[in-house]
Amino acid sequence: MERAIAHMDLDCFYVSVERLLNSKLIGKPIIVGGTSDRGVVASCSYETRHFGVRSAMPMRMARQLCPDAIILRGDYEAYTKYSDIVTEIITENTPLVEKSSIDEFYLDMTGMERFFGTWKYAQELRDKVIKETGLSMALGLSTCKTVSKIATNECKPEGKLQVSGQEVKGFLSPLSISKIPLCGAVTTQTLRNMGIANIGTLSRMPLKLLERTFGKNGRMLWERANGIDNTPVVPYSSQKSCSKEITFDRDTTDIVLLRGILMKLTEELCFDLRQSGFNSGCITIKIRYSNFDTHTRQINVLPTTLDHVLIGHVLNLFEKLYDKRLLIRLIGIRLSKLTRGLEQLNIFDQSSKIAPLYQAVDAIKNKYGKNKKGNELIGKALHITQPHNTQALCT
Repeated sequence: MERAIAHMDLDCFYVSVERLLNSKLIGKPIIVGGTSDRGVVASCSYETRHFGVRSAMPMRMARQLCPDAIILRGDYEAYTKYSDIVTEIITENTPLVEKSSIDEFYLDMTGMERFFGTWKYAQELRDKVIKETGLSMALGLSTCKTVSKIATNECKPEGKLQVSGQEVKGFLSPLSISKIPLCGAVTTQTLRNMGIANIGTLSRMPLKLLERTFGKNGRMLWERANGIDNTPVVPYSSQKSCSKEITFDRDTTDIVLLRGILMKLTEELCFDLRQSGFNSGCITIKIRYSNFDTHTRQINVLPTTLDHVLIGHVLNLFEKLYDKRLLIRLIGIRLSKLTRGLEQLNIFDQSSKIAPLYQAVDAIKNKYGKNKKGNELIGKALHITQPHNTQALCT
């Protein structure tokens, strides 16, 4: 039986959500990402792509290419909310789904042909997502992940494309080698230096030559160029870690600023973990200096998501890792060794007394969000409940 793998991709997802929230942005050039010159483009509208703007491009370059673009920092809570809505619609209507990113999904629809008509059903599901969310979505359907993803990219924006098993080679052959997923800039340039510009030429290259040049990746490139990809659709992957980091507009040694940012990042991560029902048993601090040297240090702790507990460990790690002679470009935190369940509290320690306060703070954040109004209410709650010992909890 021939496999039937669908790939669904939400077009310009961050931009699409921003336009749902503010209809005045429709039709205008939009860039979502870091607003400083050191920031990068997270997403951009098709209006900006005509000027050469692309995702992962430095914001400074994007501004130069499209000076009239509206630049938005982004509302990641809203993006997560809409992504979850789409995920729920797809998983309720498909037996095997892999969510590969916040806006991409692989669906294994093998065997559904005899009951529904796979292509018809995939189109109906795409239409359902568009109708119920207002977001645009592209759809590709083929015999494997690689070809279905390429098909999706070829029919954007808002298109749909089916490539049957007999059509795979004819479909792939004229396309640029840069269309192959995970074929990066260095690999692409090396192939072009070898005289290989399109996928058809790559598919006819001797496998041993590619393996000598690229090692194990040589076989992967040859197989994908020939439409061979047996990678399964993996329905679930448990969360292993969560992280946050900040790149500064200007390199700094401001110890007060650095401490404050570490505390804020820790509080945000702890809140996210509590909402997901996880505890963290490992903390990692990351520092990148102005010369781009990057250093990390980690410590194992008893699993918890209490801000005041983890903040103490974070600040201690920072003191041990930080070289006070060097300017810092980036700082970040990663919480790992995640375990499901609620933390076991000891009725005789301070944590058990503060637990109700965390519940109140989380309830305020859930109701009002991490905005100015929510933070003001949290500050009042902390002042009334624990005026002396909970300063670090306020975001």
